[in-house]
Amino acid sequence: LAPPGQRPGAHPISEGVTRGDCPLAGPGHSPGLAVLWLILAATAVRLGFAASLGLGIDESYMVAAGRVFSLGYFDHPPAAWWLSWAAGRVFGDTAFAVRLPFIALFAGSTWLMFRLGTVAVSERAGFWAALALNLSPVLGVTTGTWVLPDGPLVCALLGAALCLMHAVDGRGWRWWLGAGACAGLALFSKYSAILTIGGAFSFLLTCRQHRRWLARPEPYVAVLLAFVIFSPVVIWNAEHGWASFAFQGARAGAVRFRPVAPLATLAGEALFILPWIWAPMMVAGWQALRRGPGEWRGWLLCCLGAPPIVAFVAISAWSPQRVLYHWAAPGYLLLFPLLGAMIARLLDGGSRAIRPVLAGTAVLVVLLVTGLGTGVRFDWLHPLVEKFAPKTDPTVEGIDWLSLRGELLARGLLDRPNTVIGAANWRDAGKIGFALGGDVTVICLDRDARQFGIVAPASDHAGQDVLILLPSHATQDFSKLFSVVETLPPATIRHAGRDVAEVAIRLGHHLRPAPDE
Repeated sequence: LAPPGQRPGAHPISEGVTRGDCPLAGPGHSPGLAVLWLILAATAVRLGFAASLGLGIDESYMVAAGRVFSLGYFDHPPAAWWLSWAAGRVFGDTAFAVRLPFIALFAGSTWLMFRLGTVAVSERAGFWAALALNLSPVLGVTTGTWVLPDGPLVCALLGAALCLMHAVDGRGWRWWLGAGACAGLALFSKYSAILTIGGAFSFLLTCRQHRRWLARPEPYVAVLLAFVIFSPVVIWNAEHGWASFAFQGARAGAVRFRPVAPLATLAGEALFILPWIWAPMMVAGWQALRRGPGEWRGWLLCCLGAPPIVAFVAISAWSPQRVLYHWAAPGYLLLFPLLGAMIARLLDGGSRAIRPVLAGTAVLVVLLVTGLGTGVRFDWLHPLVEKFAPKTDPTVEGIDWLSLRGELLARGLLDRPNTVIGAANWRDAGKIGFALGGDVTVICLDRDARQFGIVAPASDHAGQDVLILLPSHATQDFSKLFSVVETLPPATIRHAGRDVAEVAIRLGHHLRPAPDE
């Protein structure tokens, strides 16, 4: 079955790639050992990073609104919400504790990337793919550390790709069931996983060597298993007016055509991946596409990776909302084994630039992570922020507003029975809710309340007094929502011995019912 001029069993994707020792593991040691050392070193960096920064806006929102356990949630499927919920109860409701499952998951993702690269090409290609994955900020830093749906999504997608590669190679039912289970877990993490699943079926349609699987029951049983795992999300949506599906689907709605937007989206994705990783990855992907379905392993990786990349670039041309650059990251994820093969070939060809580039990238990423973490933790970034951006302090988003709880308690503002805290939007509600703890009810007074509108609807507290907390950036007037609004002395958010931000306080008497009630 080998193409003309190719030895039986060889893969064009791995031509020129030797299977010798990995230099980073030391003489006589395998790439697998090097990956273990990589996992230990990268995990140590992530643990330090997680301990240095408070929860970001999205993280605070997920943790605070996710304290009420549910089968589904307004923004995303439950996987990340459940992980932070469980970690908070097992390890404590702190920023470091709720990030631990996501750090552990990325350690597993690194190993799965190594295994995927090994099966697709060679152990050395798998090692370089795993290393490049950890050096890419959008995956190795944010996905690998923060409380986001991308953590469980990445791990599940890699598991699904690895199982699928074994399954189509005729390794038996267990691999098809593994692919279905991992695909279901990916859908249980983020809806965009459906794009990668669609890519798997496009592979079966376009690869003549494996098209026979479409006439067999295994792929369909795998899809059924994935749907069973995903079914709680469908049940929750059916009980809540399909709220989550409608919210995410609206992001793809068309408003006007913007021909330049796709180029800006691609540029942003390249920046998040790192341009000198993104560019050769695109070359490796293009080479795999040119080889075609005859080299089915590379073709499979392209079929799995292309749909998210193409879809979000296309959607950016007409979507009414800005397409965030990290949305396409799961697509690039499946192209890292191709990049690993390219790195291994260049090294075997005598390239002297690869190791300095990779080493320099590692130093750069560690320095950036260390600088950001210590800068926020010990507040040495503040003088620079004051000098170059005096009107905004982005470090406020990187700290937890824990001092707010102590000040409100000292003033007796949380002593009233059934105290209700009101926030101007879901972002502030998340930061405030996490800071005040789970024993204080926080409601969002904005129409776009997201998950807060489900777990703590403002309408449930009609007739009650509400303590409204308004950080300096919030300027809304809530007088129409209450019979009387009383102004109280402001509070402050303190960090590292200084006042970071002022929080205006209003006491709204007798919350009025919503107009449609």
